Amino acid sequence: MALRTLITERQRRLGAELKKLRLKAELSIADGGKRIGMGAPHLSHIEAGRTAIAADRLRDLVDAYGGKNEPYVDELVSMAESSGKGWWSAYRKSFPQFTLDLAELESRAAHLQSHETLLIPGLLQTESYMRALFRSSLPDASEGDIETAVRFRLARQEIFASASVTFHAVIHEAALRISVGGPHVMRGQLAHLIRAAERPDTDIQILPFESGARAWFGTPFLILGPGVPGLETVVLEHPVESLRLDDDKSIAHYGKTFEGLSKSALPAVVTDASPDRHEKRDSWGLIQHILYTY
Repeated sequence: MALRTLITERQRRLGAELKKLRLKAELSIADGGKRIGMGAPHLSHIEAGRTAIAADRLRDLVDAYGGKNEPYVDELVSMAESSGKGWWSAYRKSFPQFTLDLAELESRAAHLQSHETLLIPGLLQTESYMRALFRSSLPDASEGDIETAVRFRLARQEIFASASVTFHAVIHEAALRISVGGPHVMRGQLAHLIRAAERPDTDIQILPFESGARAWFGTPFLILGPGVPGLETVVLEHPVESLRLDDDKSIAHYGKTFEGLSKSALPAVVTDASPDRHEKRDSWGLIQHILYTY
């Protein structure tokens, strides 16, 4: 039994879910393994993400634990069968594992919810905005490193080529007013937000300054969901190293927080609405107003 020296987020999460099911069934690791003729050390390695489990064995294990949610089990099988290889594999020497894991999580997601306070969400940034942002935030990076980071972020945006993913962003007004790269870059970025909102799978809302303290909800975050309840991941963004949360309490907390932020924000951008549709203040109108101030 070969053990992995590098454990990806998908592998770690699969093991964590199996452990959660075992504990819910009130079984020790030894008793859980006995249910399918597996030794405790082997099951321990699976739960830690250190070794793989075949699809049929996984189904047997979940069945032994009393798991009856077929969509949930199917998603666990999909996680187990995935090779983990994708376009991000070409960047293994350029980025830490967490960054690669984020790309894989996004590629498997059916819905994404993003809240940003000071910057445009990475999945909505233009190439010029990215480049200016990386140059200012990574002063010691070479031009080659910056271009690699730009290409990686642009590749992440390719998820929108799929009709199976929805994206909902709640962006604070401050992110539209903080100039990154100068007026020309910001005009292009804000125009890009409006174009992005034309996609049927994308909703963009702006939190105006007058929304009050609730709008300044601490750390920006991203909720990624594969379409199966209970398997969401919350990513808290941090300049040094972002934090992943996948426990039920955190998922529920950030889900409710995003719902509250969405209710506090202006109505979503609707680009094909009639002129009188924009007589009331909405996200489209605020973006347009700020665009013309640059």
